[in-house]
Amino acid sequence: MADMPDANLADDGAPPPELTSFVGRRAELHVIGKALGESRLVTLTGAGGCGKTRLAARLAARPARPPRDGVWWADLAQETDPAAVPRLVATVLRVLLAGDSDETAALSRQLRERELLLVLDNCEHLLDGVAGVVAGLLRHCPHVTVLATSREPLGLPGELVWRVPPLDANDAVALFLDRGHDVPRTEEALTAVRDICARLDGIPLAVELAAAWTGTLTPQEIHAELDDRFAILVTGHQGAPLRHRTLAASMAWSHDLLEERDQVLFRRLGVFEPGFTLAAAEGVLDGHGRVELLTGLRRLIGKSLLLAETRMGVTRYRMLSSVRRYAWERLAEAGELDAVRDRHLTVCLALVREAAPLLDGDKDTWRARMREEYPNLRAAIEWGLSGDRTDRARHLAAELAWLWHLEGRLVEGLGLLRLAAERGAGEHSALQARVLTGLALVADTTHPAGLEFDAADAARAMALDHGDPRTACLAGSLSAIGMLLTSPDEARLRAAAVREEAVAAGDAFVADAAQVLVGLVHHMREEHRQALAAMETPVRGLLRRGDRGVAALALGLMALGSAFLGELRRARTLAEQAVEVAAPLADYHRAGTARAVLARVCHLQGDDKAAELALDPVIRLVDQAPSAPFVPGLALTIGRLCLSRREPVRAAEWFRSETAWRGGEQPDELLTPETRIALAAALRQAGDPEGAARACAAGLDAAEALGMPRLIADALEQQAFLDEARAVALHLEALRLRAANGLRLACVDSLEALAALTDATTGARIMGACDRAREELGYPRPHRPGVASDPEGRRMELEEAVAFIRRAHGGRRRPATGWAGLTPAEQEVVRLAVAGLSNPEIGGRLFMSRSTVKTHLAHVYAKLGVANRTELAALHREHDR
Repeated sequence: MADMPDANLADDGAPPPELTSFVGRRAELHVIGKALGESRLVTLTGAGGCGKTRLAARLAARPARPPRDGVWWADLAQETDPAAVPRLVATVLRVLLAGDSDETAALSRQLRERELLLVLDNCEHLLDGVAGVVAGLLRHCPHVTVLATSREPLGLPGELVWRVPPLDANDAVALFLDRGHDVPRTEEALTAVRDICARLDGIPLAVELAAAWTGTLTPQEIHAELDDRFAILVTGHQGAPLRHRTLAASMAWSHDLLEERDQVLFRRLGVFEPGFTLAAAEGVLDGHGRVELLTGLRRLIGKSLLLAETRMGVTRYRMLSSVRRYAWERLAEAGELDAVRDRHLTVCLALVREAAPLLDGDKDTWRARMREEYPNLRAAIEWGLSGDRTDRARHLAAELAWLWHLEGRLVEGLGLLRLAAERGAGEHSALQARVLTGLALVADTTHPAGLEFDAADAARAMALDHGDPRTACLAGSLSAIGMLLTSPDEARLRAAAVREEAVAAGDAFVADAAQVLVGLVHHMREEHRQALAAMETPVRGLLRRGDRGVAALALGLMALGSAFLGELRRARTLAEQAVEVAAPLADYHRAGTARAVLARVCHLQGDDKAAELALDPVIRLVDQAPSAPFVPGLALTIGRLCLSRREPVRAAEWFRSETAWRGGEQPDELLTPETRIALAAALRQAGDPEGAARACAAGLDAAEALGMPRLIADALEQQAFLDEARAVALHLEALRLRAANGLRLACVDSLEALAALTDATTGARIMGACDRAREELGYPRPHRPGVASDPEGRRMELEEAVAFIRRAHGGRRRPATGWAGLTPAEQEVVRLAVAGLSNPEIGGRLFMSRSTVKTHLAHVYAKLGVANRTELAALHREHDR
């Protein structure tokens, strides 16, 4: 993880700014500041509105001893789920969490070495969740101090509970005068103010609410109103906590002084969490004209029951959490809760649909809008799916799929979309098609286990039947993704067809994304020039529209392709751009994948320190987490770094962790072909040649089945290291494949391996050529060579060196037919076949699957012009004579 920036310089995680003057509390600041130096958990408790948050903010902004890694502020007021506390705190701290079951433990591991002050504000409604997180931090993070604000103590051992007292008389009066409007400084008025503050027990929120009426009532009139209201509460039920009686009195008094029309407005606005725009309020409020609504909002703001904030030219309104809670109770009491929540759902759906065109032209702006409204949108979906309003809630869930896909809300989104799909089970409709497409979209970066791609196929069929080409196109592209590792050619055909459909439907995103998929299959086939050409244009379109997820993927693929072709400088630039593009998404999958690509390129350049720095935000988490997230290429890259440090056992562990996101222990057969071959290298270096041979054979089998020549060559190279008798032939075959596909870096590796297997003079010349190639490519040698280098060899270009070594070993272009046309692997299969071994026995000897043996024999029969084993044996006897 990268070093934490100064929280006070950040937009998120910093203490809230002081928008009004800070009044009094000097003694409290001194005492609590000292307590924070002596105790690692200090909880500020007291009545709602007693000033806990304001006091904590001042302490956080001016700590007595600033911690090394800063002060971080987490406002829990908007969260309703105790289980979400670990992830909310992690988001504030910019710590990435994997999707494991114990997020508190994962968070504690990430903060173990940090020295920081964490402020948790408004904990009372999430006590269990907060207590669990804090207990874990105190137990495992010796340099983390926690300052909490809550109406109740957390109840943890070692907790220093500091009850925030009311303002003293002088400070309370000063606060009233500061917040009031032109309060006359007459003795009569000041006496009334002192009486008001005393009756309100010096509770800052109550004092401020009372002071807000000074533009409407005199201090004496305010005092008179308070007498009536507080008389009941003070002399009423004594079992209720004092803080409830005091704040409830202040709220009830403020509410009862509203005109009836403003009481209706107030309680109905309580449905929003945590805030809303004027347009949203118009939709929820029934019977309020625009001018009437504006004047009503102004009255509520003037009475401190509503706050107005302007960001980027848009005014948003919100209630303080305690005020909103009171409004919600009045809404339920009036019997309007269901009706208002129903209108709230309708407003949320309209809001998302209104913003939908931005998905095609400016996803960054769309994400920002949806993020702002997300608490409202989530609440509307959850409420709608729980009742008989499922269709609108399902529509809303489908509309939000892109937000869940692109940002760090994947698990939550997947759960809501699965529930939405269940609500429409058995339904063959356009709506169900959109829900299933959204499900597949979110699953693509969360848990692509196959079921969701089945959903994409079903969604495509439904969408086509109901005349929805855009949904059909998106579902088709997701279906193509599901084919990549089983039927890449079919995936390319599907992607190409979907691209044409998307162009016709006017869906620029799917058209570009499908073209990237075409490029991805070219990349898998090592057709890197074609891949780069295929992706260059769509990447520009994706970036222009803010389609960061697919753009980052494409840039990463282009970086890897450029690296394999020997263009490492360009690869580094593309990889760095991929990281930059993915960063705003706050998405572990995208950011992790992009950083894995950058680390791999840095590693190829010999800059392992830069590689480790690139992975720093994610490597600590994954290294310690009990289960890994789904981040393609991450485990492979980290494993390769371990191999470069000569840590083969650790490397093997990382390679095998590639499938840990599936849960539980997974067999090596589920590893990607590239990772199986890398695992073979790790096992070989760890002293397990038999395990290495099995992994290599499995990787070779899969690579051949998928038509991936780079990986076939990598597997042959590993087999050469394992089989001294066939080493030269296997290295030559690997070199042939690498040269044929323009894999210049890998050609250097093959040349150096062959240089060690030839005579000293030839080997030295080849090493000289490799020295030159490495310098030109920026591809430093990872370890000291075992073969001397002849400067004379530096005269050779890389291609000349390839031809030279092949001539030195009798190499020539292999003919298409005849014995000379057989590959080393095919020659071995023939030798064992004519000896009478069955296909399974041959596979066992050569660590091949039955299907690979069968494929090799088919190639042999075609090259030699025979039809079966009998003819092959006869031809072999004749050839031997």
